[in-house]
Amino acid sequence: MDKKDILIIDDDKDLGMITSDVLQDHGYKVELAGSIEDAYEALEKNQFKLLILDINLPDGTGFNFCKEIRRESIIPIIFISARTSDSDKVTGLDLGGDDYLPKPYSLAELLSRVNANIRRAYGFVGIEEKVKFDNIEIDLTARIIKKEGKDIKLSIKEFDLLKYLLKHKNTTLRKENIFSEVWGMFNEIEISTLAVHIRWLREKLEDNPSKPKYIKTLWGVGYIFEVGI
Repeated sequence: MDKKDILIIDDDKDLGMITSDVLQDHGYKVELAGSIEDAYEALEKNQFKLLILDINLPDGTGFNFCKEIRRESIIPIIFISARTSDSDKVTGLDLGGDDYLPKPYSLAELLSRVNANIRRAYGFVGIEEKVKFDNIEIDLTARIIKKEGKDIKLSIKEFDLLKYLLKHKNTTLRKENIFSEVWGMFNEIEISTLAVHIRWLREKLEDNPSKPKYIKTLWGVGYIFEVGI
């Protein structure tokens, strides 16, 4: 099976080619698919790091395709679409999309979002693939977490947040920076969702979530993930 970086799923061949050329100029390996059927064939033959997905396709919707992909994979998905209503954006994100860019889009902005999503998903240089501290074991590749030998289930964003905290362990982190890196600077979600996800992580990782040992709040600043690794 070949390893490629990006699969663009869009029946607009001209736009797909232009987008592909720009991404390839910046070092990415890109494949184009003009339909959902073509996309499934490409996914069977290749390993991709990110999908760029149109909503309106000749043999179905990107929404349904995203829903099916999320049953099997956590690959980053960027929706692109001429449909720009808030309800479409919310639907795309709720179904598991990581980003949403309206057409016609700036190629520079698309490249920036691709870089950001690739970085968030894979760019955790400097930490081991398997991490252990106290009674907690984390396999970053398999996205498996165990506490006292028992599996802990995290949502996609909870795990993304944990990976970011691990990358920047024992460092003061501003909440705005955490939010921008994990959720993306162009999203329309309220920053208050960060505090909610922090609370959920504490409930799953900490022995006493009300007095956290690992994920500590720095009032007026943000958070620090304190671990001795």
